[in-house]
This record gives sequence, structure tokens and C-alpha cells, in this order.
Amino acid sequence: MATDLFPIYIQENYEICQYRHACAILAKDFPEEFNDICDILARFKLNKSWINNPGGNKSPLAKWIDLEFRKKGWIPKNFDTSIIVDQNKIESPTHEVDCFKNRIALELEWNNKDPFYDRDLNNFRLLFDLRVVSVGIILTRCDELQKIFDDLGRGSSYGNSTTHMSKLLPKIQGGGGGGCPILVFGIKGRLYDQSN
Repeated sequence: MATDLFPIYIQENYEICQYRHACAILAKDFPEEFNDICDILARFKLNKSWINNPGGNKSPLAKWIDLEFRKKGWIPKNFDTSIIVDQNKIESPTHEVDCFKNRIALELEWNNKDPFYDRDLNNFRLLFDLRVVSVGIILTRCDELQKIFDDLGRGSSYGNSTTHMSKLLPKIQGGGGGGCPILVFGIKGRLYDQSN
């Protein structure tokens, strides 16, 4: 199974799902990006303080992920796209990708409303069809984290209509990403660090 390409630590601490051979494409055709992702995921811990003190516009978790990817040359990226029909140009800008490097697009969906998954998958589909993205990646949370949130009295902030694996996988399996190879990492409870 292609998810075996990831180190054991990542296999044990993340729920990994793929669509259209995304693991093999990432590991074999984009080894630098594959190694970047493995390094960052191997160092990630879900700090208790990040759940109890979620922050403002961007959560501490999202800030950590963004910073670690920036250090490795991943950038937020908008694509200027348009459609031309009979000399008429129609602007069709894409949604900004959280982290982009060398044809690999990564989105973090930690605690958004679940329609954000539709936006991400549609963006991956379009950018793949335009030949600028080879693999789309979503980092999100496993359903099992809900017990941790509930135990901390934060369960209502991470409700059923927010982003987690059981909301994402049916969208992918239903073809929401079109032909784009997609890789998903779900953060498991094993990564929870209650000391921080």
C-alpha cells in the first residue's frame, strides 16, 4: 500500500488517505516536498494550549504549520486564471492555497465549516486540470479528537459541522477533486500534548 512510503511514526500518528496514487506521485516525483512534509508532520504536536486558547483570526496551530512550511520555501499562492471565449476574457481567479511548492498544494483545515472542503477540492480540481498542481494535500483532524475537545470543555467550538475526516472523505470519494491526486492527513489523538 502506498501509504507505507511514509515513515512509521507518521503512519501511526496520522490517518492517511489517498486518491489517485497521490502518495506514490508525491514520494517518487517530488522527493523534496515529500521530505518537507514528513519532517514537519514528525515534529508536530497538538498542544493543549492551542485548544484552550484558540487565538483570533488564525489559530496558534495554523500559525505553527504556516511558519514551518515557510521555512522550507512553501508559500501562500493565488493563481491568476481566466477563460477566453471568442476574444472575450473572463477572469476566474482561484482561492489562495495555504502552502504551495513545486506543483504541490497543501491546505490546512483545522476548525472551519465543512463547506471549506468543497472549496479546497474544487480548487485542486481546477488547478490540476490547468496543469499547475500535481498533488493536492489536506491536513485536518480525525474525528477521535472530539473526545479531547469535550473533556477540555471546548467541544462546542469543534462541532459536527466543522472540518474533520468523516466530513472530508465522502467528498473526495464522491469525486469532489475531479482527477487531481489527493492526499489527506488526519491528526490523531496520539499527537495531543497536554503538557504544553
